[in-house]
Amino acid sequence: MTKTYEETRQDKNQTNIEEILKQAEELKEVFSTRANAVDLEGTFPYENFADLKKMNFLSLTIPKEFGGQDLNLLEYLQVQEIIAQGDAPTALSLGWHLGVMLEAAENRHWQGSTFEKVSSYIVQNRSLLNLAQTERATGSPSRGGTPGTTAIKGENGWRLNGIKAFTSMAEALDYSIITADLNYTDKKGFILVDHKREGVSIKETWDSISMRGTKSDDLVLKDVLVEEEDLLFVEDGRSSITRGWYLQVPAVYIGIAAAAKDYAIKFASEYSPNTLPGPIKDVPEVRRKIGEIELELFNARQVLYAVARKWVEQPENRTKMASELSAVKHIATNSANKVVDLAMRIVGARSLSAANPLQRHFRDVRAGLHNPPTDDAIVYNLADAVLGKS
Repeated sequence: MTKTYEETRQDKNQTNIEEILKQAEELKEVFSTRANAVDLEGTFPYENFADLKKMNFLSLTIPKEFGGQDLNLLEYLQVQEIIAQGDAPTALSLGWHLGVMLEAAENRHWQGSTFEKVSSYIVQNRSLLNLAQTERATGSPSRGGTPGTTAIKGENGWRLNGIKAFTSMAEALDYSIITADLNYTDKKGFILVDHKREGVSIKETWDSISMRGTKSDDLVLKDVLVEEEDLLFVEDGRSSITRGWYLQVPAVYIGIAAAAKDYAIKFASEYSPNTLPGPIKDVPEVRRKIGEIELELFNARQVLYAVARKWVEQPENRTKMASELSAVKHIATNSANKVVDLAMRIVGARSLSAANPLQRHFRDVRAGLHNPPTDDAIVYNLADAVLGKS
């Protein structure tokens, strides 16, 4: 029977995502061989990003009309989980870039032709960008503070001043989208900044023991002049965007947990102390822990991908999904931490060795608890959604 046009299109899309996931698996294996060095040296994984650029992974979430692969949220999260199993800092960093472009692709809310222009930078020049929102004075942007960074309108454009903290990939970025208080009006503007602009600099402040390779240093803006059209869009408190792509955070931490699980199972299958007739995988307590790991990962993945599928299939409900999105983050990141802990208990004291990948997974997975929104904010927001704010 002859297939319809829609069935043919779906087949082509399925073939496309299958090929991308296969490429992600290949990259995961390569990245895993570099992960320890990236962590030990605390350097940005330039080699990994050279590979990502070569494979056109920076354009995965850009629409096909602009030369991208047009991945939706569900597909993008699958890529993130796989890459994170190879090197978590690389995955989290890539995810910020891809997520910003996915949001713009879904909403088409940037003024003028700026989305098409930025897409061309990425497709043609392999440019790298990130959203820079966090400031030390205001804390996490998820808590709603007005940026301390200012954008003052003049005859020649916008003049920017401020410092953005925890800017992942800061030293490697070509562009940032920064948030700023527009003309002291408390309106939050999202402004594209070319890092080659005069007054843009990086201050090395990243001394975290987790996700060292993200190189999340400070982005310093001192009298930076940008064009008027570089103001992409404005949020005034009544028009904030529900960001489904933030699910990349739990996807990455699930990936870390999966890597920890694989190591623990391999260890349990091969390690045979002389006090036992076979490998420790046959010990009931080890088997119980492995079962618990499987349950945690199953639950976390089910929640993550079910909500992502709803986002893709029910776009009309996206504005009502904030509570679900935050609940996924809470469930998945806490499950990921539990999985890594269980894996370390299976391996025992060896897991604390500096040469053992589990101690890196343990440090990296902890960062998920501090990525916004934090657990306390999520719980209170869920209560407010049910009970109403007092």
